[in-house]
Amino acid sequence: MSGEKTLIRDGLVVTMDADRRVVSRGAVMVEGDRIAAVGGVDDVLRYGKPDRVVEARDSIVMPGLICAHTHLYGIALRGAALNIKPPSDFLQILQRVWWPLDEKLNNDDAYATALAACMEFALSGTTAFADTYSAPNGIEGSLDRIAEAVNKVGIRGIISFEATERRSEEEGRRGLEENIRFLKRGDRGRAIGMISLHASFTISDDLIRAGVEAAEKYKAPLTIHVSEGPNDVYHNIERYGKRTVERLRDVGLLSERAVLAHCVHLNVEEIRILGETKTNVAHNPMSNMLNAVGVQPLPEMLANGVNVSLGNDGYVFDMFENMRSCFLLHRVARRDPGVISAQKVVEMATIDAARAYGLRELGSLEPGKKADIIIIRPKILATPLTGSPYNYIVNGIKGGDVTHVFVDGELIAENQRLLKVAQEEAQKEVLGIIGRLWERLGSSPLEAVEPLKLR
Repeated sequence: MSGEKTLIRDGLVVTMDADRRVVSRGAVMVEGDRIAAVGGVDDVLRYGKPDRVVEARDSIVMPGLICAHTHLYGIALRGAALNIKPPSDFLQILQRVWWPLDEKLNNDDAYATALAACMEFALSGTTAFADTYSAPNGIEGSLDRIAEAVNKVGIRGIISFEATERRSEEEGRRGLEENIRFLKRGDRGRAIGMISLHASFTISDDLIRAGVEAAEKYKAPLTIHVSEGPNDVYHNIERYGKRTVERLRDVGLLSERAVLAHCVHLNVEEIRILGETKTNVAHNPMSNMLNAVGVQPLPEMLANGVNVSLGNDGYVFDMFENMRSCFLLHRVARRDPGVISAQKVVEMATIDAARAYGLRELGSLEPGKKADIIIIRPKILATPLTGSPYNYIVNGIKGGDVTHVFVDGELIAENQRLLKVAQEEAQKEVLGIIGRLWERLGSSPLEAVEPLKLR
């Protein structure tokens, strides 16, 4: 290890290591892009004199959050008023909202939406994410533009193109080839490639097998949407005589390399299969509520040893909000205040997400690991940071409380300002590109939206 030494000192250090060690008046020494030492201030100071000191008094120091499933381009529809017939179920949401959006996207849109989402992630303490992008009329080169945005902000992104055959087999082949092309590319900076398949109801067994083969060949993660809505289940039972997870097992997709997004409509046998095959799951509670698809059987998955991580599905990019929603949703769904602990939710957004994608150097603060670190200072410190750190993080923190964000030991955000990108210029660029996208979508002008009727 060599490079500039940075000492983060006097904070409440939440390590997320194997012992879930929490150090009061703790410190972290960073050397270059790695964590050199973690512990009490006096012990860490024995490692050597730092070149820079960051004071973390009255603050929480913890690993950067990892969003296990997102669609960066989802940010493009924030506040959009679309001229569509209101959907009444999840499949109609896909058909009337997301698939028409996909068809309008070009590589400039891929870059702009990724830039906006990466900025939001970074400012709110998410240092890594796993993204799937979809644009049937803008496949080739799209991942290069997304990588450009990732590296501009300085965040860490696992990025992919969502291969689908809902229009043609050729489109599915091209989508898979875009993932392979990016995986074979040389310098990708902090952008990492993976293989992405849309969902079992829009892809053939042949495309699934090709995706599995590519993931194994390039030692890359593989992700797919699974049983988000009931239509996925119905499709597989009608066409293959199997439920979704059973079909994926039979074509060889399930493994430690795979990350299945959503998994809302699973039965007991499917959950058992996931545990048996050590397949990972990405839970997206806020998106599931938004799309009214149901509640994932999270307690049963955890009881069967399934590694479940936390994502946002392209909806709300503050992962503290997603953690809080996960914590609350399952309590109310089961009418059981003890159904899931705050510690488990924090694990889902850190060490469990790192495990899902094989990121062994991320997810916890331990010597030798990558220095992806965030410092959190609540705006109002109403109670001492001496109780349960996990309950404080889940119930009392929001993205705007993040004061410092380090990726690879590099400070990329400080006091809610990005340091590698000019925020105002970037925002202006994003608004121009997304404004033109809205024009192509036929977004309703404000006066066309029915006004709120006050009683």
